[in-house]
Amino acid sequence: MGALLDGIYDGDMTIQEVLEHGDFGLGTFNQLDGEMVILDGVCYQLHADGTVNRADLQARTPFAAVTWFRADHVFDLDAPTDRAGLTAAVDARIESANLIYAVRISGHFSRIHTRTVSRQTRPYRGFTEATKNQSETVLEDTSGVMAGFRMPDYEQGISVAGYHLHFLDAAHARGGHALDFQITAARVEISVRSDLHLSLPTTAEFLNAHLDRADLDADIGRTEGG
Repeated sequence: MGALLDGIYDGDMTIQEVLEHGDFGLGTFNQLDGEMVILDGVCYQLHADGTVNRADLQARTPFAAVTWFRADHVFDLDAPTDRAGLTAAVDARIESANLIYAVRISGHFSRIHTRTVSRQTRPYRGFTEATKNQSETVLEDTSGVMAGFRMPDYEQGISVAGYHLHFLDAAHARGGHALDFQITAARVEISVRSDLHLSLPTTAEFLNAHLDRADLDADIGRTEGG
């Protein structure tokens, strides 16, 4: 994630290789070409123009977080709940803030505000600049799945500390990075993870990236809507 801030938008891992490590997750694609959602072993590419397709297995990614999703905790939200209410409900059920949690929220949303990054061309701008022109959409009265992770604070820069969620509607036709939302009713599943496998790119751009920036937290917060 820290490399994205430095404008490193081309990785060397294919989507096929990513799916060897999990059936659930999120990320982006080379050239920052849209948002990634992985559900039930299928990788979807959500484009800035609003279209969605199954990702080409030979496409590559500079950043993805995936796991084998097996629910350890399940609960239902049967009253209107906003982002703060959801995160508080999940936080109340987890064992420790120092573990990794994959979170899947399936249900109906009265409103969900999403963004989708646009494909970049060289010379690449840094991530904070690139996301200034992101495509934002507000979906109303829609059903679908939010997929993502609650990461420990110490993983900031490797991934996104705290909650990082992407949305895909039930028709697999719309979605994006979830900025804000109002849940009508949903089922929440939490998968507890205590192992982390990190595969780093070996591209020349990554090897020369500036990864120890002092403003890491602030920049990730700006780009992720935190």
